[in-house]
Formats: sequence, structure tokens, C-alpha cells
Amino acid sequence: MLNTLEYGTRTDLPDLLIVHGLYGSGRNWGAISKRMAQTRRVIAVDQRNHGASPWFDTHSYEDMAADLAEVIAAQDGPMDVLGHSMGGKAAMVLALTRPELVNRLVVADIAPVAYSHDQSQHIAAMKAVDLAKIEKRSDAMKALEAHVNEAALRSFFTQSLDIETKKWLLNLDVLEKEMPKIIGWPGTTGIYEGPTLFLSGAESDYVKSEHRATIRTLFPNARFAKIIGAGHWLHAEKPREFIQTLKAWLDAA
Repeated sequence: MLNTLEYGTRTDLPDLLIVHGLYGSGRNWGAISKRMAQTRRVIAVDQRNHGASPWFDTHSYEDMAADLAEVIAAQDGPMDVLGHSMGGKAAMVLALTRPELVNRLVVADIAPVAYSHDQSQHIAAMKAVDLAKIEKRSDAMKALEAHVNEAALRSFFTQSLDIETKKWLLNLDVLEKEMPKIIGWPGTTGIYEGPTLFLSGAESDYVKSEHRATIRTLFPNARFAKIIGAGHWLHAEKPREFIQTLKAWLDAA
């Protein structure tokens, strides 16, 4: 089963499952999890091939959705589910294939469509780091400068580096092999009729107006909201606004 991080205790409100995106981990969502855990129990997962979760030879959205279903079943679901980017696609496939496990769905800055922006260049950047020479996180940050322009991304990637063992906590080979599946969409034909919020960064182009017809076909009760001044990493760029919107949506049940 996936590695999980638990915050808070059960209340009258449904538990919340948080599903991170590509190259991330449940720990990346610690600040959001702690705030949300003030009123409900929160479970943040490490997805397969990420963090402390098991490594597998595959990384399809059907796989990821099945992993999430196993976690929810073990927690006596259903649960509210929040997924960002790749995690949002996994959460959508879960809701479409196992709707009885999802109470309310929040999809953060991603649509149920295939994208063309390959993320393999970041795998190449991480593989290029000579881990034998890394003694502290700042060494890795410096080594990544040659391949990754954005300081925020360099910091994000190094959160998945175990300095002590000098290993990436990411199954880079499988993620690279499975990248077409990760940036794609499996074409799930189910329908999720539960309450669904597509929450996007106003400065991001991941969820476009032309995607809405597809979204409404699969999620007929979808609602849309944007966080002003935020891009794809909306929860990190505007955490206060993200939490306020998330709480308002989930507490509206």
C-alpha cells in the first residue's frame, strides 16, 4: 500500500485525501494538510514511484487510481479527495471508476485531457547530478542550476533527495519510460456525478476554456474557480487563498 501521512483526528466532517503531483510527495503538502486538519482528518499519500511508497514497473492512471482506492478502503471511506496536476488526473480516474469512494472531488490545475509538454527534461536534470559529491541540499541545488532555471523548481526537486543515502526518492527510470501515460489521459468513459471543483491558477494555462465541454461530460456537476495571481503551483504560490477556497468548497456539503 502507498505510504501515508496522517494529520488530525476524525471529526463529523469527511476525511480528506490529498494526492500530490509529479516529482512530489505527501510531505510537500504538509502546511496545507495541517491547516485542513484543524477541522477534519487528513491523509496525504506518496504516490507509487514517489517518496516512501513502493516502486513499480508501471505508472498509469489506472494504477494510481487503484492505489488510491486501496488507501480509501483501508480508511473505511468514502473520503473527500484533492489531487494536484498528475495527482488530479489520478483522483479523476478514481472518481470515474470508483465513484462510491469519493464524497467530494477537488481537481487542482489539471484537466482530463492529454498534454504535449513532456516533463522528461527534469528527469535528465536530476540524473545529471553527481550524487556522490552531494553532502547537503544546497549542493544539489547548485548542481541543478545548469539544467533547471527556476529556483523554486530546484528547491522542489531536492525535497525528493535523500542526502544520507544519496538517492532520489523517485523511480526516475520508470517515470521516464511511462511519461507518455503521465502527460496523457487514459480515456476513461465513466461519469462522476458528485460535487466537483476544478480549481486553477489564473496565470496557468493547464485548464483552458475549450476543456470545459470535456470536463462537463465526465463531471456534470463540475464547478470552476481560479486563484488570482497563481500559476500551476497554486497551493504553494497562494496558500492562504487556496486553503480558504478549499475549506469553503468542502464545508459546503
